[in-house]
Amino acid sequence: VKFNNCAGNKGVRYETNSLDFKVRADGTLYAAHHLQVPSKQLILVVTAWDPQTLGRWEAMVRFLVAEKSQHNGHKPKGRKALPGELVQQQSDTLLPWRQHQSANGLRRQKRDWVIPPINVPENSRGPFPQQLVRIRSDKDKEIHIRYSITGVGADQPPMEVFNIDPVSGRMYVTRPMDREERASYHLRAHAVDMNGNKVENPIDLYIYVIDMNDNRPEFINQVYNGSVDEGSKPGTYVMTVTANDADDGTTANGMVRYRIVTQTPQSPSQNMFTINSETGDIVTVAAGLDREKVQQYIVIVQATDMEGNLNYGLSNTATAIITVTDVNDNPPEFTTSTVRAAGWGNAEQPQKGVRTSALITRDLARVMGQAGSRNWGGMGLPTTTCTHSHFSFSQPEGPREKIQHFAAAVDYEMNRAFMLTVMVSNQAPLASGIQMSFQSTAGVTISVTDVNEAPYFPTNHKLIRLEEGVPTGTVLTTFSAVDPDRFMQQAVRYSKLSDPANWLNINATNGQITTAAVLDRESDYIKNNVYEATFLAADNGIPPASGTGTLQIYLIDINDNAPELLPKEAQICEKPNLNVINITAADADIDPNVGPFVFELPSVPSAVRKNWTITRLNGDYAQLSLRIMYLEAGVYDVPIIVTDSGNPPLYNTSVIKVKVCPCDENGDCTTIGAVAAAGLGTGAIIAILICIIILLTMVLLFVVWMKRREKERHTKQLLIDPEDDVRDNILKYDEEGGGEEDQDYDLSQLQQPETMDHVLNKTPGVRRVDERPIGAEPQYPIRPVIPHPGDIGDFINEGLRAADNDPTAPPYDSLLVFDYEGSGSTAGSVSSLNSSSSGDQDYDYLNDWGPRFKKLADMYGGGEED
Repeated sequence: VKFNNCAGNKGVRYETNSLDFKVRADGTLYAAHHLQVPSKQLILVVTAWDPQTLGRWEAMVRFLVAEKSQHNGHKPKGRKALPGELVQQQSDTLLPWRQHQSANGLRRQKRDWVIPPINVPENSRGPFPQQLVRIRSDKDKEIHIRYSITGVGADQPPMEVFNIDPVSGRMYVTRPMDREERASYHLRAHAVDMNGNKVENPIDLYIYVIDMNDNRPEFINQVYNGSVDEGSKPGTYVMTVTANDADDGTTANGMVRYRIVTQTPQSPSQNMFTINSETGDIVTVAAGLDREKVQQYIVIVQATDMEGNLNYGLSNTATAIITVTDVNDNPPEFTTSTVRAAGWGNAEQPQKGVRTSALITRDLARVMGQAGSRNWGGMGLPTTTCTHSHFSFSQPEGPREKIQHFAAAVDYEMNRAFMLTVMVSNQAPLASGIQMSFQSTAGVTISVTDVNEAPYFPTNHKLIRLEEGVPTGTVLTTFSAVDPDRFMQQAVRYSKLSDPANWLNINATNGQITTAAVLDRESDYIKNNVYEATFLAADNGIPPASGTGTLQIYLIDINDNAPELLPKEAQICEKPNLNVINITAADADIDPNVGPFVFELPSVPSAVRKNWTITRLNGDYAQLSLRIMYLEAGVYDVPIIVTDSGNPPLYNTSVIKVKVCPCDENGDCTTIGAVAAAGLGTGAIIAILICIIILLTMVLLFVVWMKRREKERHTKQLLIDPEDDVRDNILKYDEEGGGEEDQDYDLSQLQQPETMDHVLNKTPGVRRVDERPIGAEPQYPIRPVIPHPGDIGDFINEGLRAADNDPTAPPYDSLLVFDYEGSGSTAGSVSSLNSSSSGDQDYDYLNDWGPRFKKLADMYGGGEED
């Protein structure tokens, strides 16, 4: 066997899957000992592996055993049985486990057989299951053995393709095989006793599916595109078509052959191309390819398996489109020798390579070739060396056309006309063998037409430098523009286009720039100390044209800003040496008009220097701390004078608010100390707390009083003693008093009047309070004959509402009119009436009226009278 790992095969080792064969380092395969091959063929797997890279490669080796080896072979002595030849018949029996008899009568196990592969044809029609082979051990005469198989196709997906009779050892295939789905199966046969104990070592079974021609060739693409130059010689390669056959490529079933079926058009010959039957390469077979006559060929290619046998093989077709490409075999020619054209000058875009005008001319040239290709497109080059850089040529827009443009701006004031000699040639050289001139020339005269050009500022952007703070009206510079139209009498006017801070003015006629306000370097309109403004210069041409210019003013800093103290507020402990306040300064100016700063305390008021001190740290920072040993908590305004280093220096007195408060051991203000530092003393805090307590007490007393008043109103006695009740009305008096005879009252007022005239004739609005009212009286609810415990409360509440809402009811301190007895009453005095009770009436139902009538129930239903 030959093997190459592309690294010289250093250290590569070989091994096989059989103990009967070995491989030398040079790839020679040899038998390890004397042996007999039990079948007509033997298949081994040879593995090459690299110990360094751990790469493994496998190859299958098939041995064909000569016929004579089956006739002169000698059976091994002492063996019980030879394994039968593995033939696809139902009666075949395979004994894979050999036993040998030793000289002393003991049996010893020899190595296992290498079982030849089992061949199964694909697409078999059955019937299924179909027996493949029978496997048995010679120990089955002594004990009962159970056979089984494992591997892909048995107990691994695809499942149950093969099965075995566990008693007889017959192995079957259960369905048709498809070699294109799986070409081989590797199974292992097992033999165990009835208790599951291994009787024999497992053996390997290799099953190969025999290929049938059941797949036609398939082209990778249905349409192939290729090209070939016109005029190519016979044998020139064009393209390759490829078809794949899913059948076995080592047999005729998968061997594909190609042929050309048709060619369209059949000009100048019907066989312009041929194809290699094995590789599929298409080449030219005849001369005469001319793109100007035939630009494309369509070739139908057929692929057939069975080595191209049309009677037995399967076929498929594909289309090959062959394009004939152009070669430069026709030089260009101008149709005229002289061309006149006009152009427009434009000095506003003087950059070279920018198209600054429209089409100048279309030079018609006669070019035979494929449009758009190098062979068709001409390349024009002016031959005048002094002016040719002003012009360029673009790609053609149509057949045999060339467009000429300005490559740089031309100026009417400099050149009013150009005379050029233009040469045209193909980009690609002429093909070999063409005896013609490869270029053509023509004269071009170009006249330049004057147009109104915009004024321009010679120095754009213009930069000037000056100090900030110059007074209003100061002349800064003259920013003037130039009009390139020398042959036109035009005036230029100036105006502002952009002035963000409105600091500048420009003279409309001469472009003089003056200040309209004081320029401040610290303004938000300044970027990197530069103020930028844009101005417009316009002429009075037809149509008018304008140009812009930018003026940049670099402002030099002066010391016009005093420093500011930072921070504005701070906090410190009431005792020194616990903490300090770090202070610094901020100055809107820049160096050298900023630091180092000088920090000092003013001499007035004197308490400042008495209580505080400043210690300088560096040019930008200092420390403020207490000078005395103790300072009462509170907020103090400490003035500090800060002076910068400008020339002349500027100073500023800034006030820092310092909160002095008691601190804990960590130097942090306590909560009470923070309040005290806010300006409230201990006495003020106590007064505030007392006021809060008094306010809460007043609110609590008011709530208690309101609750008590509400309770008294709800607990007002509704019932009185029975002897004081003369009618159904419920009335309460402060004292009972005596009867009518005991009082010195004019009882005539209680008599009912004989007539009502004196009442009806009274003046409206005047009425005795003891008179019976005239008008509708309130309708009181009718009390039921037999009261129900649930109705008593409703009855009393409804009567109370009717009395409260009665507008004719008299005041409580007036004489109440109950009824008029009239004259001649038989009852005499009302006081002579008394209540007579007998024991016939039962008042026990009063106990069911609830707690509101408990007193009444006790009075009438409480038992025997005392």
